[in-house]
This record gives sequence, structure tokens and C-alpha cells, in this order.
Amino acid sequence: MTLTHLLQLAKKRKVKLQRSLEKHQFNWLFNSATVHQHDAILAEAEHALANRDIHENLEACLKSPDPLVQQGTRLKLNLDTSFKDSMAGVSEERILIQIPDARFSPAGYSLFSNLMESLNYIGIPAQVLGWDADSQQALESFKPTVLLSSDNTEYLRRIDWDAIAKYKSVQRLRVGLSAALEEYESTPLLPRLAWAKVHQIDFFYSYRDEDYVKSRKEYVPFFDAGYQILCIPFGANTLHYFPVAGFERDLNYVLMASRKREHIAYLKNIAHQYSGFLDGPGWKQVKHFQFNRERDRYIYARAKVGLNVHLPEQIDWACELNERTYQLAACGVPQLIDHPMLLNKIFGSNSFFIAQSPAQYDELFNELIRNPSLGIEKALNAQREVFASHTTFHRAKSLIDQLKLLK
Repeated sequence: MTLTHLLQLAKKRKVKLQRSLEKHQFNWLFNSATVHQHDAILAEAEHALANRDIHENLEACLKSPDPLVQQGTRLKLNLDTSFKDSMAGVSEERILIQIPDARFSPAGYSLFSNLMESLNYIGIPAQVLGWDADSQQALESFKPTVLLSSDNTEYLRRIDWDAIAKYKSVQRLRVGLSAALEEYESTPLLPRLAWAKVHQIDFFYSYRDEDYVKSRKEYVPFFDAGYQILCIPFGANTLHYFPVAGFERDLNYVLMASRKREHIAYLKNIAHQYSGFLDGPGWKQVKHFQFNRERDRYIYARAKVGLNVHLPEQIDWACELNERTYQLAACGVPQLIDHPMLLNKIFGSNSFFIAQSPAQYDELFNELIRNPSLGIEKALNAQREVFASHTTFHRAKSLIDQLKLLK
């Protein structure tokens, strides 16, 4: 092993140790009530879900004293009506989507499941290709015209590519993979593009903003190889994320996300001083994380503040907003957010409490806790914007429109 490799290895070990120490320190600083009440809050949400007819009753929601529940219910009614089977008979596409096990990738499971459900809702037949499914059997039974998967080894090795090639020789099928940049992946891009050519990949798609994809030079190899990149940004799946009636906002904050290093700088003071609800892989009080989109809205309904922190690439580039941004807005949660570069393009300036630094994040949170009514107007604005333009119904329709233009 060369000296350079040894130095790189030592640096990685140092970074790993530093992150481990930070994680230990952050967990140690949790408000004890946050840890102790975690499981009880989950159990209460499960009970509410079991009695969903009470909390999702139309009359109760429209008469709720919470303006965010009233508005969200009206917006959802209009949205559901306008999108239900709106693309039926307009397109002949049948879309097969490889969806990972939620234990392997909660984010991947959420994204692909949201898209599949939304396609079916707007009248486009869509079906899951299971994590351990027989590719040939799925092709023969569903007769897809499009297959979506991820350009990731764990996904691709589970697909029978010989069966795909055989099917494509007699049936119309276009295969699309995620357009993953080398800068955020462990494998070089050019060999992946060469693999794509051999395996007859037809197009790529991205969750990133269209202008970002068109302007960032690292995407040029995709275009040089003759590929088009379709853009399917994140959005709120309003089949699961919407406001529900009958709850008091009794939780100081809610954050449902995988624990990331970025959370430490922004949340350490809040997590120490205030009780709240944190859930997701990596958190101290989460012993056995279970992904459940149906349950989450009943926890968001109790939040005084929805915390949201983005990754460094989302701060530095106008590339994307995380799913949480849209989900919190749809559920009617006043949202305290850092400042991802794309935010001002997607939402108006009066939809969130935006912090430019960890210190300002603390300051704004304290202000919201002292004066909860401050969050209502902004949350109403964000909710209107999401239902108008940023649901997964909108994204599903856009995908079909882009497929029509695919060369």
C-alpha cells in the first residue's frame, strides 16, 4: 500500500471517529422527555390510524378549529377530483417500477411507491417489481411499456437482464434508470454509461430540478452518450400526507428523517432544551425503526413546528428540496427550514421560517414556540402552493408528458 493510500485511510478513520464522537455527544444531549415519550407517541398515532374514520371524517375536517385542517381538506378534495383517472385513455403506457424493501432503503421505497400509487390514481397502470421478484414472470403478467429502476448495483443485480432483452425483442419496452452523478456515487460514471449501452437502457431520469440538470457540466456525459434525462422532482403524496382533525399541537417539534451529520449543528440546542419527536434510522431513542407513511400524518398533526434540514449539496446547488419540505407543507405544519438554494424558485418568500445559520435556526424556533400563531399564515401559504403544483400527482402526469416526447 502506498503512502498516499495510507494517508487517505488515516484521514477517513479520523473523520469516522469524529462523526462517531459527534453522534455520541448529540445523543447524550437529548431532552430526556424526547426519549421517554417516543414509543408512546408512536402508539398513539397507531391508535389514531386504527380510528381514521373519526380523524378523516369530511365534516369534522371542514369544521375543524384549525384553519390548516380546513384549508387542506378543501384543497385535497379539489385535487383528488381534478386528477382522478385524468390520464386514463390519454396514454397507453404501463409502468413497472422496481421498489426496494423499506428496510434496505426507506427513501427509495417512499419515492418509488409514491410514484406508482400516483400513476395508478391518474389512470396509468403501474405495478411494483418486487425486490426479489422474478423479472420474466413480472414482464409476462403485466406487459409493461416502461420499466423504471435505479442505477445502483443493489437494484440492477436483482433484475434478469436476459429476460429484459428477450421481452424487448418482441414487445415495446423502454427502460429508464436514475441519472446518478459520479460526485455523489461510489462508482465512475463512464463505465456505468457503457453498461447502460450494452443492456439497452433507453433513458435516464432525475429527481433534480430541470435547470440544474441542464446546466451542471457533470451531466454532459449522459447527453454525449445520446441519452435524454427526464426530470421527476420530489413532491407530496397527498394520498398519505394531508391534515387530519381532532388533535392538539402538543409536540414542540417533529422531525422524521434519517439522522445526518448536518442535524447536529442545527438541532443540538433545540434537542437539548425542548422535548419533541424524532424518528428515523440512527436516532438514539429509535430502537426498531419501521417506515409507515399512513401513520406519519397523525404525528405531524401534533407538531407546533416541523423541523427540516438539508444536505450540503442541496444547500450549495439549486438541485432539489427534500421530500420532507413538501410533506410538512401538505400536512399543514409550520416549517422551520435551513436555506437550500432551490427554495426560492419553488416556494414564495412567505411560506416558511428560513434560517441562514444554526444560530438563527435556534432564534426562530424559540420565537415560534413563544408565539405559535406566527406559523399559521406561512403554513397556509406553503400548503396552498404544494396542492397547486407540487404533489406526486403533478409529478406522475409530468412523467407521462415527458415520455411522449422521448426520442
